[in-house]
Amino acid sequence: MTRRKKRPNYFAWTVFGLVLLFGYYFNQVYLPTQPNPFEATPTPTRSPESYVSEAEALFKDGKLIPSIEAYKEAIRSSPQDSTLYVALARVQMWAGQYEEAQTNAESALLLNSKNALAQGVRGWALDFQSRNSEAMDAIEEAIALDPNNALIQAYYVEILTDAGFDNYPKAAEHSLIALALDPNIVETRRARAYIYSATTGYEQATLELLEAIKINPNIPILHMELADNYRFLQATDKAVTEYTLANTLNPSDPEPEYLISRTYAGVGDYAKAVQYAEQAMKDDPISAKLHGNYGVMLYRNLRWSEAVEQLRISILGGRTEDDREIVGLPLDINDRFSIEFHYTYGLALARENQCGEALQIVQALQSKVRSNEDAMAAADKTIEICQENLDNPAVDTPTPTPAVVPVVDGTATPLPN
Repeated sequence: MTRRKKRPNYFAWTVFGLVLLFGYYFNQVYLPTQPNPFEATPTPTRSPESYVSEAEALFKDGKLIPSIEAYKEAIRSSPQDSTLYVALARVQMWAGQYEEAQTNAESALLLNSKNALAQGVRGWALDFQSRNSEAMDAIEEAIALDPNNALIQAYYVEILTDAGFDNYPKAAEHSLIALALDPNIVETRRARAYIYSATTGYEQATLELLEAIKINPNIPILHMELADNYRFLQATDKAVTEYTLANTLNPSDPEPEYLISRTYAGVGDYAKAVQYAEQAMKDDPISAKLHGNYGVMLYRNLRWSEAVEQLRISILGGRTEDDREIVGLPLDINDRFSIEFHYTYGLALARENQCGEALQIVQALQSKVRSNEDAMAAADKTIEICQENLDNPAVDTPTPTPAVVPVVDGTATPLPN
């Protein structure tokens, strides 16, 4: 009864409370933020260097689009590295993505305004977009920044050549500089071939392109350019082989098949010309140029009604089976394809005894392209055929098809029935 009560140990209770609070914090707040060591990392990280190595390997294999994607991944991993944008732009140039290449070269310049190669690639991209004066400004700035860069010198050759005949001697000089700096890269060999081709040195150009292809055999444009030179040398079989290789490397591109059709037409093999022209058109069914080329080959193969159909689409436009628009080609004095399609259309119409429309085409040709000898010869032939039709009433006259004839400024005039 007289035993004294123990006083509570406030210090121990305080420590106990702190332990409970720490346990709650550790379990409810800290642990949830930590990765589970027993679960795989959802997105394993890769270094930019690994993406670059992958992109380079893909490029050597001719896989341009996968190479572009790998470079884009490298940029996502290291967005401040200007050299990655330049590497991406170079591959995009080979893939025909000229506007995208220009954009990436300019992105590199935003990160490093003194990046000479970025300025050089930018100039190259501008030149491919027919912006030669801007290209010249860019490439000359690149040369000033780094005159000993073989790639920049190679781009300079092409830009100079495209600037006109007066620049050919200077382009030839810089092609030798580029080769001396590095003869073992595709661009310097191609640059030397480019100036050779421009000066009708087709045999020398083929040799340089063959050297470029040895360095990288999987770039479609090299095979295309080699084929072009073989065509000038009238080596038809070799030209077709090279165009076919280009098509194998990039099956979605209609250009190789289009050029094969022109090559076969040049030697009078219109059956094969029709075959390849049709395939090119199927690769890009909204291209008025490819419809027109197909129509020309059909006409030369004496398939006049089909030629009328394709040439009408080429000139007047239309829609594809999946309802995409085909924008027609007006008669343009500066576009030899437009002129060819129009005068062939007039001939095909006359052959089909649709002379009302055919003579309207003749009038447009005589008004707009009188200086074109082929067009004037075709116009005279169209008139001759229509006169023969008029003199021979036994010929059935099809019901005229209402149509319009586009003129140079892109407007159109209705044709009478």
